[in-house]
Amino acid sequence: MFNQLKNIDSAFRLVRSFCIALVACCLLITGFTVYKSHQLVRDSRERIYVLANGKALEAFSSFRKDNLPVEARNHVRMFHFYFFTLGPDEKAIQDHVSKALYLADESAKRQYDNLRESGFYTNLITANISQEITIDSVAVYTASYPFQFTCYATQRLVRSSSTLTRRLVTQGLLRDVPRSDHNPHGLLISRWETLQNDEIKP
Repeated sequence: MFNQLKNIDSAFRLVRSFCIALVACCLLITGFTVYKSHQLVRDSRERIYVLANGKALEAFSSFRKDNLPVEARNHVRMFHFYFFTLGPDEKAIQDHVSKALYLADESAKRQYDNLRESGFYTNLITANISQEITIDSVAVYTASYPFQFTCYATQRLVRSSSTLTRRLVTQGLLRDVPRSDHNPHGLLISRWETLQNDEIKP
């Protein structure tokens, strides 16, 4: 009788241990499956396909902070290109300056108004002067917000008789704004000022 009870008790313990081990294995497998599923979904969200010239190209998304220095430098380059690359055509000047003003705040608008009131743009048109800019380098400091930048560039004013070259150094701050078609980087230049604009003697 006692032997039978001992056998039943040991069998019950064995079954209970087996059930606990089975449940633990199921929980481990379920947890691993859920983790891998989330990882797969996250990876698939970071991967997109772009159609270019009839070909599907694979692209990967990344966090903004990973690309911020590159985007900030390109934003500053674009602004200076549009603001300072001008031809002797009123419509072309308006087109370029309006693109530049989408990338900066009233500090750039103030400089534009000052140049317009001083007759700078009228002189470009009447004297058939083309103004070109070459961006030498852009330094962006992303350690603190808003981000400070300094732009070093070379300006060329091309006349039919001569070419004038000037050294241009500007600085300002960059702050975040929503992205748009006119402002693809989602940055806005503020407190923009010219530090140096001197003629380079040949």
